Amino acid sequence: MKILSIIIPAYNEGNTIHLILDKIQKVVLPPDISKEIIIVNDCSTDHTEESIEKYKAENAMVPISYFKQDVNKGKGAALAYGISKATGQYLIIQDADLEYDPNEYIILLQPIIDGHADVVYGSRFMGDKPHRVLFFWHTIGNKFLTFMSNIFTNLNLTDMETCYKVFKTEIIQSIPLKENRFGFEPEVTAKISRIPAIRIYEVGISYYGRTYLEGKKIGWKDGFRALYCILKYGLLRR
Repeated sequence: MKILSIIIPAYNEGNTIHLILDKIQKVVLPPDISKEIIIVNDCSTDHTEESIEKYKAENAMVPISYFKQDVNKGKGAALAYGISKATGQYLIIQDADLEYDPNEYIILLQPIIDGHADVVYGSRFMGDKPHRVLFFWHTIGNKFLTFMSNIFTNLNLTDMETCYKVFKTEIIQSIPLKENRFGFEPEVTAKISRIPAIRIYEVGISYYGRTYLEGKKIGWKDGFRALYCILKYGLLRR
């Protein structure tokens, strides 16, 4: 039996964390793959912890490992900690909100299961799946950051900033991760691109984005940090 490790960084997601856990619980994977859920609470100041503990108590059969950061360190730091705790052969990153659909895990896993890929990115900008219509400048910013990342990595990704990334666990655990906030995306992309003979695939996914009133956290400062990380890890490529 193989295991899919699902890493969930959570910061002030008390209103949605139980809903995403419900969705994950209902996901049907191939019969030879089970789920391992790893939640890292990044020192939330709302009722995230209470929501997680309540869910665990009411769903004792769901394999959830829960960890809490003593101080708020950022999404990247929470991901790095969760990745270090994974025991599965495959690993996927899952935000604690409802922007991405866990029912698409099998779409993301399929290139790896079929023996074609080592890493799979879920692209919000390809395919015919539903996408919520939101911010024009966010879309331009995401495409610009992906373009800049591709210049340095020599990849042809369409969505470097996507949350949905699936890895063979041994690959992602071999990468030293340094970025504590949203710089995780360009950092990990730059570093996996340098692995000899790495096979990276991309599949189209749906996207149910949030507005800031609904809890979206990433902002323009994070965009500048991402650009800095692209240059930093790109220029250090050699």
